[in-house]
Amino acid sequence: MSIEATTTQATAQSMTDWEHPTPPTALIFDDGVPLESNRHRMAMNVLIDSALTALVARPDSFVGGNMFVYYSQDQAMNRGFRGPDFFVALDVDGNRERQGWVTWQEGGRYPDVIVELLSPSTATVDRTVKKDLYERVFRTADYFIFDPFDAAVFEGWHLTNQRYQPLQPDDRGWLWCETLGLWLGTWDGRMRREPPVETCLWLRFYHADGNLVLLPAEQERLRAEQARLRAEQAEAQLIQERERLRERLRASGLDPDAVLGES
Repeated sequence: MSIEATTTQATAQSMTDWEHPTPPTALIFDDGVPLESNRHRMAMNVLIDSALTALVARPDSFVGGNMFVYYSQDQAMNRGFRGPDFFVALDVDGNRERQGWVTWQEGGRYPDVIVELLSPSTATVDRTVKKDLYERVFRTADYFIFDPFDAAVFEGWHLTNQRYQPLQPDDRGWLWCETLGLWLGTWDGRMRREPPVETCLWLRFYHADGNLVLLPAEQERLRAEQARLRAEQAEAQLIQERERLRERLRASGLDPDAVLGES
C-alpha cells in the first residue's frame, strides 16, 4: 500500500473514531440564592405578567425570570451561573416546559430582551460583566437596567452594528424596546401591599400608543367595572323607557299605576 493511501486510511479512521463533544447534562437550575428583596421579586413578576399579556398572540415566544442561561460547555462545567432577572426570547417554542434556558437545546437561540433589577450587590456586575456578556456573546438586542428602590436609575441599550448604543428616554422618561414594539416606563402604585405604605414606581410595559399593558388582575378588575357600568346603563335605560310609557298613558287619559300595576 502506498504512503498516500496509508495516510488517507489513517485520516479516515481518525475521523471515524472522533466524536463531537457531548454537551453537559448535569445542569444546576437553582443555586439557592434568593432575589435581593420582596420588591425585586414583585418587580420581576410584574414584568413577566406584563410581557405575557403583551405577547399573548405570539405562541412562538418565551418569557422567563431569574432563570439560569447556559451558553457554553466551559460555563456549565465551571458553574459560571448567569441568570437574568427577566428576559424574553422570540421565535422559539413557547409551550415547551423549561427549568432554565439551555442554548444548545434551543437551536442556539439567546434571549432577545433582558432586564436586570439592580441592587447594591449586583449593580456593578450588571453594568459591566453582564452588559459585556449580553452584548458580545448573547447578542441580545435590547438590554435594560432598573433599580426598584431608585426609579431614577433606569437605562437601556439597543444592539446596533454588534455594539450596544444607549437609548434616549422620551419626555415621559420611557425607553423604547424595539424588539417587542413596546415602551418600558415607570408606573406609580402598589402591588400586593408592596410597598407597605403609600406607593412606589414599578417598571411596566406600555403599548406603542402609550396605553399601559394591563396585568391579569387589572384586566379582571376592568372587566368587572365594565360589566357594572353596562348593568347601570341598562337599568337607567329601562327606567327611561318606563317613564316614557307612563307619559304616553297619561297623554291617553289612562292611569299609569292602574295599567302597569304599580303603586
